[in-house]
Amino acid sequence: MALMSKGDLQYSDYSWTAYGSDNPKVTSEPDSTLFNRKEGYEVLYLINKFAEKHELKQKSSGQKAERMLHDHLPSDVRSQQNVMAWLANNWKQH
Repeated sequence: MALMSKGDLQYSDYSWTAYGSDNPKVTSEPDSTLFNRKEGYEVLYLINKFAEKHELKQKSSGQKAERMLHDHLPSDVRSQQNVMAWLANNWKQH
């Protein structure tokens, strides 16, 4: 079960583009697909994948990941894989 849902997000400036149920941007494992930090479904997907991988169980952890993505993710970190790695490498600093 996903840690976070749309209602758990702290920021309201996301767009919510409808994705098909098999769209790899929100269904497969994080890969070289470019991540869009302004797209709510992509943000939720990445937060939930990160939480699953690192066995995070608290919504506050998901909200921390959201803050990191929204406020601190460098603009040159673009692929889903690199975003996941950046979150892991910077988790204790934020």
